[in-house]
Amino acid sequence: MSKSPDATRRSERSRRAILDAALTLVGEVGYNKLTIEAIAARAGVGKQTIYRWWPSKAAVLLDASLSLSGEAVEEGGWTGFPDTGDLAADLKTVLRITVDQFLDERYDAPTRALTAAGATDPDLGTRFTEQLLEPQLALYEARLRTAVDAGQLPADTDLRLMVEMLVGPLTYRWLMRTAPLAHAHTDALVDVVLRGVGYVTTRPAAAGA
Repeated sequence: MSKSPDATRRSERSRRAILDAALTLVGEVGYNKLTIEAIAARAGVGKQTIYRWWPSKAAVLLDASLSLSGEAVEEGGWTGFPDTGDLAADLKTVLRITVDQFLDERYDAPTRALTAAGATDPDLGTRFTEQLLEPQLALYEARLRTAVDAGQLPADTDLRLMVEMLVGPLTYRWLMRTAPLAHAHTDALVDVVLRGVGYVTTRPAAAGA
């Protein structure tokens, strides 16, 4: 007796095709011109298949961007934000990877479109921030907190402000295309920010030691 098709595997293939189609199309036509019909046609599925899993194109794009982010982590072999004990080196590593992703056409066009869409679609913007951006920023904050605990950063360091000082200029340069992205830029950015907040490379000696 022949085996029936694996419905779970078929559903996963369809889901993957839909997410890939959404990312490709949003890079080609932008968020405003993106439609469920176009996504369905590119993915080779019916509209109802998409609506069975997502209520809107915004929801499809959000899942697609989360999937894209997860693929980047897997490709980089990441198990978490690096903590070698050298905060400067760890931050430079992460920001260099960010530059590489911004320069990769697989990530650039979809991320640029989603960023712009989030600015005009409050629902998409809120969910994009809560589900994708905030978890990433939290990883920065957690790494900086270990540096505070180690005495490498002042105890009163505003962690969120410091993260914004690190990520903001890079994102602005990428989004506005004000200058080319390069590892040298992010390395210099880390050095300037750490110097400004009073970073020390080693734990201060205990009193009376």
